[in-house]
Amino acid sequence: MDHAGTGGGLLGADPVLITTLVLNAVTQASHMLLLALGLSLIFGVLRVLNMAHGALHVAGLYVGLSVVQVTGSWWVALFLSPLILAAIGAGLEVALIRPLRNRHPTHALILTFGLILIFQDIFKLFWGVDIKLLAEPHILSGALTVFGVAYPKFYLFNIAAAMAAVTLVWLFLTRTIAGRVIRAAAQDPEVAAAVGVPVPRVYTAVFALGTFLTAFGGVLMGTIMSFTPAAALDTMLYAFAIVVIGGLGSLPGAVLGSLLVGFIDAFGLLAVPGWSIAFVFIVMAAVLVLRPHGLLGRAEA
Repeated sequence: MDHAGTGGGLLGADPVLITTLVLNAVTQASHMLLLALGLSLIFGVLRVLNMAHGALHVAGLYVGLSVVQVTGSWWVALFLSPLILAAIGAGLEVALIRPLRNRHPTHALILTFGLILIFQDIFKLFWGVDIKLLAEPHILSGALTVFGVAYPKFYLFNIAAAMAAVTLVWLFLTRTIAGRVIRAAAQDPEVAAAVGVPVPRVYTAVFALGTFLTAFGGVLMGTIMSFTPAAALDTMLYAFAIVVIGGLGSLPGAVLGSLLVGFIDAFGLLAVPGWSIAFVFIVMAAVLVLRPHGLLGRAEA
C-alpha cells in the first residue's frame, strides 16, 4: 500500500518531501476510507464482520480491468464495476450470510474468510497471477501544483471522489427516509420488523451498498497501485486495522481510522523503511488494549 519508496528518516527531511508525504497519506487514506466505510457500514447494520470485504475490493479492480478492455472507458469502469460487485454482494448476502443470521457470529466469520480463498482462485483463473494496473484517463493525467509540490491530478481526483462518496453516504443515512429505515433496522431489528420494516431486504441493500463502496474505491486504488490476487488478503488486513482503530460500525471512526493509517503508513515508511505496516498494527494493538471499542466506537451495552 506504499505510494513512495522514500527513506532517510524524519530528521533533516526537506519541506517538499514532507508535503509530498502528507499528500500521499491523504491519497492513501481516501481510497482506504471507501474500503473501510463499506466494511463498517455492513458491520454497523448487519453485525457481521465480512472478512471477504477485501476480496470484493480487489474484485472491483479486476472487473474494472475487464470493463475497460471491453468498453475502452475508464469512466464506465468506475461506475459499472461497483454496480456489478454490488449485485454480487447482494447475492452473497442472500445465499450465504442470511442463512447464518441466528447462528454464532464465528460461523459467518469463517465462511467469509473462506470466500477470500475462493475469490483468489477466481482471480488467478480468469485474470492470471501477473501484476495488473488500470490506466488512468487522459483527462486526469499530468500534475497540478499543490502547496508548491507537483502532484498527480489523478491522486487529487482520488481524494475528491472519496470525499464526495462519504458525504453522499452521510447525507443518505441522515437526511433520507431510506436512511432512517436503515438506522432503525440497525438499532433494533425486532422493533423495526414489528412496525413493517422489511429487515432482510434492508440488510441485503446495505450489504450491496457496502460492496459498491469498496469496489468503487478498488477501481480508484487499482489506477494508482499495481495489484495481484494476493491483494485480497493484504487489503482486508488494512481494512480490519482501520475499523478496529476507528471503531467497528462507526462511520466517523472509519474516516479517522483511514486518516491515521494513511499517515502512519506514509511517515512510517520515511522513518523506518519496511516497517510502516508494523507501525499500523502496533497502533491497532494499543487501541485494542486501551480502548477496545475503538477511538470513536461505542462500547456495547
